[in-house]
Parts: sequence; structure tokens; C-alpha cells
Amino acid sequence: MTQAPTPTADTVRRLVRTLLRDEGDGETADGPDVLPVDENAAPATWWVGTRHVLRLALDRETSTRRRRELRLRELVRPHIPVAVPSSTAHGEWAPGLAYTLDTRLSGGSAEEHRVSAVGETDLAGLFTGLREVPLPQAETLGVPRVSPRSLEALRRAAGQAAERLAAADEFAPARLRQLTPSAADRLAAQAGSPVLVHHGLTGAHLVVSTDGRVRGVLGWAGAVVGDPAEDIAGLALAVGSPAAVRAATLAGYGARPCLRGLWLARCDAVLHLADALADALGGGGGAGPLAEPMPLPLLRVRLRRAWEAILLERVTDLRSAEDMP
Repeated sequence: MTQAPTPTADTVRRLVRTLLRDEGDGETADGPDVLPVDENAAPATWWVGTRHVLRLALDRETSTRRRRELRLRELVRPHIPVAVPSSTAHGEWAPGLAYTLDTRLSGGSAEEHRVSAVGETDLAGLFTGLREVPLPQAETLGVPRVSPRSLEALRRAAGQAAERLAAADEFAPARLRQLTPSAADRLAAQAGSPVLVHHGLTGAHLVVSTDGRVRGVLGWAGAVVGDPAEDIAGLALAVGSPAAVRAATLAGYGARPCLRGLWLARCDAVLHLADALADALGGGGGAGPLAEPMPLPLLRVRLRRAWEAILLERVTDLRSAEDMP
């Protein structure tokens, strides 16, 4: 297999010099002003001037996902009240390796700005819009259909991870015990309820303004047709469980998917932190790698967010989950 080239600032500058020739976006005598978005990661995403971001696929599988993402964003755009990036140009930066040059959405991330009450209505609109996207059209684009995860299997794995976190004085395993095997079974995903799922609603993928409004959503390459509770879980980790559940409730989701999303998030947060700690100590974990590696401080924040108390669980008895809508 041919080794993919490593993109450098010169590589990026040569590519975008022709693409932005008439726009003058951050132009200098040496070409456009370019900077890696993350200095600690593979140089696949670059700021280009002040108005664009360039994303380079480093393998053919990612290239396929990026090409599909371009078409999916156009399908999603009319259905949701927040912005998605628009592509200024796209093509190949190396044989078989795709690039897309996108307009940069204005705002910071959910890690920088707290989502306000009005921002929660933006998230509710996102949930509502995703439910309205025609699934046959999404699947025609190649968006995969994914079966719901087993909450019981996740509960068991999280229980083992919680013991490892307890040994490191990071978590009290007793907190997981309220999710009993019978409750996990009752919170299984309901048949016949798949929707388009963003499947990557991290804080970095939410564009939030200084007043707390959610102005845009990035990172559509991992979208699937599947369990809407996965996006509720993603938001719980990104903005906190209370805000995530309020947004889902505003969008018309009942207690069952909200509580399922809450417990998916809590189990994931325990597993991911335990695995990251094991990796830091030279061991291995069992949850599998995160789609985007995260530092330990952020994983601790995500754990705290997931375990924030919500009113719904105070008024709902998990033992009677079969009666939930």
C-alpha cells in the first residue's frame, strides 16, 4: 500500500492559492495565511485566512466519507434551523485523497461558550429537522443504517470500567447501580423509530455564539440512520444532561429515548475516561478509540456533564420504564 503524503503548510498554501485567487482571504506575499486547527493532531484540518477551513482526507475511506458528507449536507440543510458548512471547492489534493474547502461558520465551540435557553431551542430544532430528513434519500447517498447499541452490554462494560476509575479515585461505582439489568432492558431502543443521526455532536462540532445561540453544526461525515438516543447522548456529553434532555423534550421525544440517551452518555463517559487513563498509564481499555481523541481534562468534564441530575429521572421510576412513551 502506498504511503499517503503528509500535508504541510506549503502543500496547503499551494492548493488554496489557486482556489482563493480572487478572494484575497488572508493573502500574503507567500500565499494564503494557513494554520493547523489542532497542533497536536494529524495535520488534516487547516484554517485558511479568516473565512475558510480546508479539510484533507488522509486515507481513501475518509475520502469516501467526505464526498458523501458534501451531498448529505445539501440534503439536511433545508430541514434544520442552524447552519451547516458550504463547500467553496472540493476535489483531490493527492491521488485518491479528497479535500473540501468550506466556508467558516462564525462563532466558537460549545467548549468555549455555554448554550443558553434560546440555544436549547436551536438544538430542539436540530432534533426535529433530523427526524424530517427522508431516510431513503439519505441511504441512497450511502449513509449507513446502524442497529441500536445494547444498553445492557454497555452497562456491564461501564461497570467494570467504573471499578478501574474507583481505584484511581475518579468515580464512585455505586452511581451506576441505579441502572439495573431490568431497567437497561426496558430502555432498549424501540423498533421502527430510526432517524438520521448526526452521531458526532461533540462540543467541537457545535458552533455557538457569545450569546449562547447554536449557530451551526459541523462534522457530518459520521452520520448514520439509526437510534435518535445517540444524538441525545452526544449532546449530554457536549452541553450537559439537563440541556440535552430539555432540547429533546422540546423536539417531542418522550421519556424513554431521553433516559436511554442519558444512560448511553453516562456509560460512554465512564468507559472513555477509564480507557484514556489506561492508555496514559500504558495499559489498554475496552471501549474502543474515540472518533476524535480527547485530553483527560475534557473527558473528566464530559463525565461530569453526563452525570448532572435531570428532573426527568427524579420523577420517573426506571422500574416502570415500560410505560414510558
